[in-house]
Amino acid sequence: MAAERQGGGGGRGAGAEENKDHKDGKDNKENERPAGPQPGGLGDSLGLEILQIVKESQQQHGLRHGDFQRYRGYCSRRLRRLRKTLNFKMGNRHKFTGKKVTEEILSDNRYLLLILMDAERAWSYAMQLKQEANTEPRKRFHLLSRLRKAVKHAEELERLCESNRVDAKTKLEAQAYMAYLTGMLRFEHQEWKAAMEAFNKCKTIYEKLANAFTEEQAVLYNQRVEEISPNIRYCAYNIGDQSAMNELMQMRLRSGGTEGLLAEKLEALITQTRAKQAATMSEVEWRGRTVPVKIDKVRIFLLGLADNEAAIAQAENEETKERLFESLLSECRDAIQAVREELKPDQKQREHSLENDSGKVSNIQYLHSYLTYIKLSTAIKRNESMAKSLQKALLQQQRSDEDGKRSPRPQDLIRLYDIILQNLVELTQLPGLEEDKNFQKEIGLKTLVYKAYRCFFIAQSYVLVKKWSEALVLYERVLKYAREVQSGAGAHRNSLKELPDVQDLITQVNAEKYSLQAAAILDANDPHETESPSQVKDGKPLSERFETFCLDPSLVSKQVNLVHFPPGFQPIPCKPLFFDLALNHVAFPPLEDKVEQKAKSGLTGYIKGIFGFKS
Repeated sequence: MAAERQGGGGGRGAGAEENKDHKDGKDNKENERPAGPQPGGLGDSLGLEILQIVKESQQQHGLRHGDFQRYRGYCSRRLRRLRKTLNFKMGNRHKFTGKKVTEEILSDNRYLLLILMDAERAWSYAMQLKQEANTEPRKRFHLLSRLRKAVKHAEELERLCESNRVDAKTKLEAQAYMAYLTGMLRFEHQEWKAAMEAFNKCKTIYEKLANAFTEEQAVLYNQRVEEISPNIRYCAYNIGDQSAMNELMQMRLRSGGTEGLLAEKLEALITQTRAKQAATMSEVEWRGRTVPVKIDKVRIFLLGLADNEAAIAQAENEETKERLFESLLSECRDAIQAVREELKPDQKQREHSLENDSGKVSNIQYLHSYLTYIKLSTAIKRNESMAKSLQKALLQQQRSDEDGKRSPRPQDLIRLYDIILQNLVELTQLPGLEEDKNFQKEIGLKTLVYKAYRCFFIAQSYVLVKKWSEALVLYERVLKYAREVQSGAGAHRNSLKELPDVQDLITQVNAEKYSLQAAAILDANDPHETESPSQVKDGKPLSERFETFCLDPSLVSKQVNLVHFPPGFQPIPCKPLFFDLALNHVAFPPLEDKVEQKAKSGLTGYIKGIFGFKS
């Protein structure tokens, strides 16, 4: 308790929240009786919506962003306010006097709330320590201590709710809350059987409560059941139920990734399972060549490749599919890095990697090419999946301008197909596949397919700006690429099954061509149609045509024609020259007499000059 009070401030962010609580203390309604039957005397039943209070408090005070420290500070402040309101203080600032809520003083449901907040404070502190224990393992001991404290408070809450003064619903919720915290404690102790029993008890109670009340009230209980279901399956797997692994993977796909207590344990379990299977894997075959695999990280990745691809195919929404694609690409990059590290010590052999007899690259280099092929192929599939979702939104016009979101445009798809074409170029340059004619032919056909789609959406973007001739030329180019694919497919049809069907593209382009021609005719015959601004052809700079709007592509280029530089020469007036013509006709007075007088003055004149006498 002392440790919790000391750390109950909630860190830096808690101070501001505490000041706000004090400022609005008179208007704060948290200290009023929570929702439930209002007691009029000792004979009336007390009620407390335990799960609803816990969920609302957690969502409003930090747990929406995973900030357990902020939530712990909130629980401490709410405990202090409740004790002050109920006049149930633990002594004063000089002396601590422990008090316990007993059945005799249980006249208000806020006494139950007091114990609930004690349990929540201990639980939130434990979850905070769980986050910090990743870098500081010693904090795990403190984590287990706080969880035991939370369970102790939950036991006290369950014991008080057994009183006749508490209604039946609150009793069930207290039992479920107690079972939930007990299951979490046993889960951390890795006591799988006890943890599964506690979670099953919690699940059963919440399912019964969900069936007993309206749909609005049942949503909260069903949400808690979904949260603890992965924990139950994980415990079952550790006990020995092998079928639980598949159910855990399905839960992972449905929920878009597990959270909280199970997340990191499930990922570690998957890696551990693959590592056990990797011990029996020694080689891999690709394009008719068998390559030994000696790196453990590569073995684990190759074993999980099929499972990851199956999970991507079963993903229910685009967000989950995108997350799985990123996870697969991340694992593939790690495997490639491990192969590169094996190639570094053998750099001299890598420079002469071509074998004299067979003309093939070395096994480790060929394995590197295989992993790079997987990475580039996965990137192509991810971009193609994104392109399909954008095409669907573009064709069906699912989004409108009224919802405040930008509608999809054909320009958004052009960039995706540019990246796909770049990845295909990299595939053709993989070491060991330069002489593989079938591989090069397949990549060439795939390149034509994606070029056709890229040209199609470029044409669509030209249609939006009413550039009919450019769009028509691009549509013809699309048909050219599509016919080349159909004529050159032949024996490579199996490799093109996963690609978009070019026949559908040909049908769509033919329809678009007729629509384009009709729109061009209507646009040419429309007298009310405003003419597009003319292109700049006179070469005048921008400073000389401010009064006329013209389309000048050079204004967005690096060679902008703003002014003439250097400027041309212009006549300007010169600085005037002054000639003193009267000087030649001026007669100056004679100065000889004064010059002679100065010459005659000798020692006398010098003495007079010293004393200030003048002649």
